Amino acid sequence: MSIDLPDIKAFGTAPFEAITTATASSTKGLQTIAAETTDYSKKSFEKSRAHFEKLIGVKKIDEAIQLQSDFAKSAYEDFVAHATRIGELYSSLAKEAFKPITVTSPAQPSVVAEPWKAPVAAKSPVATSPTKVASPAQPSVIDEPSKAPVAAKQN
Repeated sequence: MSIDLPDIKAFGTAPFEAITTATASSTKGLQTIAAETTDYSKKSFEKSRAHFEKLIGVKKIDEAIQLQSDFAKSAYEDFVAHATRIGELYSSLAKEAFKPITVTSPAQPSVVAEPWKAPVAAKSPVATSPTKVASPAQPSVIDEPSKAPVAAKQN
């Protein structure tokens, strides 16, 4: 049996290209996520700075409470929108990363093995009633005193 070098090369080329494509797409997706997170952080910082400047100029406590409530509501809505966007980006990242791998892997293997069959276990004795217990190492034990096996006396 001989193996040709071109056959080995052809066997390893497709998986290598699939992994390379998956890595490139993963890198692109992670860069997109990093850019989105950076943009969100910058916007959040600017909104917080502007809110703090407004808060410094407030004269009444009621105005400060209202301003803080509005800011908290806005920050929460922005965060939820950002988290949703990041979740979508991670989802598309996973789909894109695994697409080349699933395309190159065959749906059915070329060699199909027979299903594995477990060896048949030896039948073990099972107790059928509470009065009788069977075991290969010990003789049967019966609850009735008159029929119980008697051990020989040794001096």
